[in-house]
Amino acid sequence: MDKISTGIKGFDDIMGGLYPGDNVVWQVEDINNYKHVVDAFVRKSIKDGMNVNYIHFRKVNSIIDDLSKVNLFELDLAKGFEDFTMSVHNIIKTQSENSVYVFDSLTYIQRGWYSDLMTANFFKVTCPYLYKIGAAAYFSIKRNSYTYDTIAKIRETTQILMDIYNVEGSIYIHPLKVENRYTPILFFPHKIEEDKVTTITSSGEASKLFSHFDWRNKRLGYWRINFNKAKAALTQDESTQERIKQNLIDILVGKDSKINEMCKQYFTLADMVQIASREIGTGFIGGKSIGMLMATAIVSKSEETKEYFKDILEPHDSFYVGTDVFYSYIVENGLWDLRMKQKTDEGYFKYAKELQDGLQNGKFSEMIEEQFMHLLEYYGQCPIIVRSSSLLEDNFGNAFAGKYDSVFCINQGTPSQRLKAFEDAIRTVYASTMNEDALNYRKNRGLDKRDEQMAILVQRVSGDYYGEYYFPHIAGVANSSNLYVWNKKIDMDAGMLRLVFGLGTRAVDRVNNDYVRIVALDDPTRLPAMTKKDPQRFSQHYVDVLNLNKNELETIIVNEAVKSNLKTQSSLFGSKDKETEERFKRVGIDTSNIPFVLNFERLLRSTKFTEAMRKILKVVSSKYNYPVDIEYTANFDKQGNFRINIVQCRPLQTRGLGKTVELPKLEDKNSCLFSSTGNFMGGNVRLAIDYIVFISSDDYVKLPEVEKYNIARQVGIINKELKGKNAMLMGPGRWGSSNPALGVPVKFTELCNMSVMCEIAYSNQDLMPELSYGSHFFQDLVETGIFYVALFDNKEDVVFNENKLRKKENIVKQIIKDANINDEVIKVYDTKGLQIYSDITEQIVTCS
Repeated sequence: MDKISTGIKGFDDIMGGLYPGDNVVWQVEDINNYKHVVDAFVRKSIKDGMNVNYIHFRKVNSIIDDLSKVNLFELDLAKGFEDFTMSVHNIIKTQSENSVYVFDSLTYIQRGWYSDLMTANFFKVTCPYLYKIGAAAYFSIKRNSYTYDTIAKIRETTQILMDIYNVEGSIYIHPLKVENRYTPILFFPHKIEEDKVTTITSSGEASKLFSHFDWRNKRLGYWRINFNKAKAALTQDESTQERIKQNLIDILVGKDSKINEMCKQYFTLADMVQIASREIGTGFIGGKSIGMLMATAIVSKSEETKEYFKDILEPHDSFYVGTDVFYSYIVENGLWDLRMKQKTDEGYFKYAKELQDGLQNGKFSEMIEEQFMHLLEYYGQCPIIVRSSSLLEDNFGNAFAGKYDSVFCINQGTPSQRLKAFEDAIRTVYASTMNEDALNYRKNRGLDKRDEQMAILVQRVSGDYYGEYYFPHIAGVANSSNLYVWNKKIDMDAGMLRLVFGLGTRAVDRVNNDYVRIVALDDPTRLPAMTKKDPQRFSQHYVDVLNLNKNELETIIVNEAVKSNLKTQSSLFGSKDKETEERFKRVGIDTSNIPFVLNFERLLRSTKFTEAMRKILKVVSSKYNYPVDIEYTANFDKQGNFRINIVQCRPLQTRGLGKTVELPKLEDKNSCLFSSTGNFMGGNVRLAIDYIVFISSDDYVKLPEVEKYNIARQVGIINKELKGKNAMLMGPGRWGSSNPALGVPVKFTELCNMSVMCEIAYSNQDLMPELSYGSHFFQDLVETGIFYVALFDNKEDVVFNENKLRKKENIVKQIIKDANINDEVIKVYDTKGLQIYSDITEQIVTCS
């Protein structure tokens, strides 16, 4: 392609015109100065037969007056960086080779996204693309409106950077950077009079010209300018404070978020300034951060709870790494093109692993690293946790429970070692956006095209030092609505707790060979059926702690955790097994190693902890006007007083109770497939079951471990084939256990298409159901609307006629045309006509 004209002949003569691929950035004081050079460029390009494209995103008038021969593309900045940038790139892809482009001022991007950083990111991914295809383009930025770092990034990326001035009615162009060409007078200022150009070479004239301009030593970014205005407004009138508070909420939370209105109600301007002051980078702080802040604000400010919790609620001092840092990390590490490929339908899974590897191994800019170092200096050597806080996460409709990673930083070692561990933790969270579970979750919920920006929540780990270990006394998950009712006397609206000793990781993950305490808050000491049968066996045996000497997360036995000084009364959490202790004493055996049983009886009976948790759940869910799921910790002093830390809060997705269902009358208990009192979740239902996928327990337990994993993968294949076909999954022990000895180790995506999931107890084989109520696995069941049933053997009110299934033909090889399918273990039965009925009030579930 020949050279391209600027439309100003005299300037073309000096500069040699534009080369194909030249990106020209004009620094202007007034948009009309930009309009002056754009008009000349557009007129000449049209005359020369060029395809002129105008990317218009200003909310005000066009900078091109006559659009009759120009392709106009109107874009919306409000859709965010990714959507906007992809739209621009898609426009460029569709245009002919002889195309030129005019963009509205990039300063509108800065103001639309409240970020210098994102302006530079947009330019850094768009300019090279235009250069690659040989298309010239005009951009502009407002002079003195950007930080020097932002200008440096734009200067480094563009081919041509020029100042344009209007002094006393005359237009001057001053080239600052012109790539691949040079003349002795090129970098002087030039006075433009239509096609005539006069170069200002005289020192006197140049001094007089430049004396008109304000050369600031310090340039603040647009975000910092807004933040300074917000701080200044703290002493101004109420209406000013409200206006500026709303601006900060929009910047940090987002304009379209449902929680935006709640932020206006519960956050003051001082609150928002405090949040903004603890943000690294710019952009949104994400759903997890907002949820934690909102729940804490509701409890501490609501009339019904603020006095009660004045000395009970543990303050937080969290930091937030803004979403703009995530995008900058992608752009600066050369991953943008790969991300664009991954966002396509054909590349969604294909490029995910490559992008995941890139995210795990990138570098942060020096500017961001410096802020990370300040954060680490603030926390000293106190353990912290780096948590995902994406834009869609913990939001109404999408919990993303356990889909993205959280990483503990035990925070021991030299400053450089701690910085590396912290950066590695953030990289791990960023990379987790491309893990298989997250990809499938977004795909299955229609979110794969949404702009999923990742912020980071950095929290001080709640707890204390106990010898070489660091952990909170108790932690867990609290739900304002108890969806899993095992006794008809339980009040569902009182809520429930999933309670553990030590770090809450054992409460949110589906752990192996261990159990947590389930607490119905209307009657905290009431035990689930399984636990009641053998309290010691079905209690917590292991504790997750941070080992300060090893600088790692570690799992230890309960006795190891409680042997050090807990700085409170260990009897709050449990006691030594009395029967074993008496037996050892009788025969003269040392009793020091007798297991300490975590039953939490004294905690639940003799403290106000459950009362406090019930109040928290009640007030937060009422203000959300929605059931909520809260993660918490609590620490106790010597007198047994406690402080609660709300570490996370999100709307709890529920399917509702549904209308009351008339249960079929069972004349003969052997006429049904199964029937049970309690131990189900999913409301009142009447569901058709056209297929049952059944795992034969006797055959499953005989398999070597590797074959058990193969069974899980084969179940996943069947799950895909039975999508939308009213299927029930039935099997021994725990579905989704990572320990195949406890149940089939499927991933949630390998059972997500089932209408019903049934866990069956075979106590003679040590295979026991465990819903893991409140865990991430539980959240997936609730969100997907899968009905859950647990069938316990040796219970009078449980009937399971397994022979009814075994008499049917196994059609698994008709469902999957795979000779390697293990049809001895995996059975698929055609059960059309079968239905499941459940009644919450009567606490009965029947399948007949």
